[in-house]
Amino acid sequence: MTTIKNNNILKPVKMNNLGRFLLLGIIILSSSFKLSNTLHAFHTSLTEMRYNAKSKGFEVSVRVFTDDLEKVLSHDNQNKKIIVENNDKNDALVEQYVKKHFMLVNAKNQLKAIQYIGKEKEGDATWIYLELPMNEALSGLRLKNDVLIDMFEDQTNIVNIFVKEEKKSFIFNAKTKIFTIDF
Repeated sequence: MTTIKNNNILKPVKMNNLGRFLLLGIIILSSSFKLSNTLHAFHTSLTEMRYNAKSKGFEVSVRVFTDDLEKVLSHDNQNKKIIVENNDKNDALVEQYVKKHFMLVNAKNQLKAIQYIGKEKEGDATWIYLELPMNEALSGLRLKNDVLIDMFEDQTNIVNIFVKEEKKSFIFNAKTKIFTIDF
């Protein structure tokens, strides 16, 4: 007869009723998300803007839920069903939409040109990549971000801006679509 000796055996965790309730809730929520990847409980995007001093511009990554992006693109194109995939032919539609809803204006009230780099679908999200040349001071800038707010009234867009070692975060929504940014 073989005996196993191991002092590192994990023992079950004892849970109170609240712990069991929370665990059950997490299991139910996670299984409901797996059943339908087109439904989610919230509408949000996450944008990261990093200032590159060498190229004198912002490198921008915008993460949105793919199904939300497809819905707004379909709506904007006479309800023609738009499916966003890697290597599809929808870059022009994504570019047009983003340039209409994501804008940077300098202190002289001049709209800064946005260069659309591309998009990448990853799981249930799509990353949209942009560049914003900035050959001027980074003070008095106004950033507009109402991406997907025209489709979802509860949409929240979180923007994190990094300049050198400094980070500033902003939350855009239906009530607040524009922020003034100073570095």
